[in-house]
Amino acid sequence: MNQTRVTEFLLLGFGNLQSFRVVCFIFFLTTFILTIIGNLLIVILVCTNGQLQSPMYYFLCHLSFSDLIISTNIVPNMLGAVLFGGKVMTFSGCITQLYFFSGITITECYLLSVMSYDRYLAICNPLRYSSIMVLKRRIYLSAWPWLLGFSFNLVGVLPISNYHFCHDNVIDHFYCDISPLQKLSCSDTSLLEIEGFLFSLPLFILPCGFIIVTYVYIFLAIFKIPSTTGKQKTFSTCSSHLIVVGTFYGTLTAKYMIPSVGHSLLINKIVSLLHTIFTPLFNPIIYSLRNQDIRRILIKVSGK
Repeated sequence: MNQTRVTEFLLLGFGNLQSFRVVCFIFFLTTFILTIIGNLLIVILVCTNGQLQSPMYYFLCHLSFSDLIISTNIVPNMLGAVLFGGKVMTFSGCITQLYFFSGITITECYLLSVMSYDRYLAICNPLRYSSIMVLKRRIYLSAWPWLLGFSFNLVGVLPISNYHFCHDNVIDHFYCDISPLQKLSCSDTSLLEIEGFLFSLPLFILPCGFIIVTYVYIFLAIFKIPSTTGKQKTFSTCSSHLIVVGTFYGTLTAKYMIPSVGHSLLINKIVSLLHTIFTPLFNPIIYSLRNQDIRRILIKVSGK
């Protein structure tokens, strides 16, 4: 009771790369600008172009919007930590960043599940696809990921906001994450660890399992197509989503599911960079390069 409570945290960023901080700052700033431009461009194109009003592009718009949020939530503070050798964040600012980061991560898990369901209907039930994916159902399917993401994450964020931080306030990371905050807290964090284990099933494992099942049915339907051209054309409609799913869950698994014992802080930061910085940039690039409709409209807009 006679100890001073921590009211702010110091994010060290990449302290072991300070000799290259200007180069890192320029690189991360360029990546951030490209991420904002790429995702914002997809949102604008889908919202304003009549040729991109199908359910697939509707859900893609939500995915790009979520990538915009996670980038603007993480990167600005990270740039400050890289350039100045550290970034001071208030306690409330750190908790707010954690809330939005965890909420968007959960939301994207469910959004990718909804997008896999959309591809399943388009390939396995093409005759009923238009009658099933009406606007009302699209809104319903896109609203639930956001609602679940920003309500479920309260289970983890609220306990941390009530923790006591009365020792070190230095976070050797470039954003506020659950794991370093648990290590700094002088409160009992065992309940949060149990909750994290229990909620990992509905929040991450079930959506991933649902995606796997839908793609099993999708691949079975593709194999039944007699012509090679037909198989390639059908597979191209879901290949972009499959690549994005692999990238997202690959980095998420490496960060949270694989035991961190023996992993260096640098490796943990690299995996976090892939998940929070490069995946939001990777998504619009994949959809722009592999999707003919978006590529054709981008060329048309660039010509104008």
